[in-house]
Amino acid sequence: MALFGKPKYTIVRVKKKEIPDGLWTKCEECLETLYNKTLEENFKVCPKCNYHFGLTAYERINMLFDKDTFSEFDKDMLAVDPLDFKGPKTYKEKLKRDQELTGLKDAVVSGEGRIEGKPAVLAVTDSRFIMGSMGSVVGEKITRAIEYATKNKLPIVIVSGSGGGARMYEGMYSLMQMAKTCAALSYHRKARLLYVSVLTNPTMAGIMASFASVGDIIMAEPKALIGFTGPRVIEQTIRQKLPIGFQRSEFLLDHGLIDMIVHRKDMKNNLSQLLDYFS
Repeated sequence: MALFGKPKYTIVRVKKKEIPDGLWTKCEECLETLYNKTLEENFKVCPKCNYHFGLTAYERINMLFDKDTFSEFDKDMLAVDPLDFKGPKTYKEKLKRDQELTGLKDAVVSGEGRIEGKPAVLAVTDSRFIMGSMGSVVGEKITRAIEYATKNKLPIVIVSGSGGGARMYEGMYSLMQMAKTCAALSYHRKARLLYVSVLTNPTMAGIMASFASVGDIIMAEPKALIGFTGPRVIEQTIRQKLPIGFQRSEFLLDHGLIDMIVHRKDMKNNLSQLLDYFS
């Protein structure tokens, strides 16, 4: 028997500390949970399995060009809707949605700057904007960048990442950009100037069938999906199982379609060496 009666207890409810959103990312390949700050410090490459996450156009530019040297071309160029395309969503609605989502006017950013002190022209597609596909604006901006490089006797680097290829919302206006960009590159080559094509995951269809595949040097990031038609469509068409790793960078390097595979952290240094050697 207690001398002073039953002891009294006070229940204290401690609120569980919530973890803020946006601190962690799950790797799409190995499913490892990665701290975002660590991921960014590693150039957005998974430290466990080497999976290369997608980069925005400006992230890519900041990674490749020397600080405060990039000068952008044709920033306010806008696409029109020549076919008045209508589907579940109209083309105008898709353009507006992705402009608000990305802060871009279209799927490519182009300009000039310096890579470890060496002048170069750069164009980078952004896969967030209608899958990085090529319409009239993308084709025009890339062509203008090539023509600027030719006129000023500069090398050009084009970083491609398009899962959508040519943009069918614009019909023939989109398809003609394939020939237009390649024609501009032919004049650039005749001027004996360097073009380096950098392929990222994924680079497919009309973009791969045009300017992305005609570089003097073609480099790719590891494990990037590269081709014209996706592997599932090919398997369904030919009714055969494709080899393991088919259309990935490593497979294409072995079969001579690309010249080198470069880890993202080494990309700037490799480009600098190429610019130095071929200049």
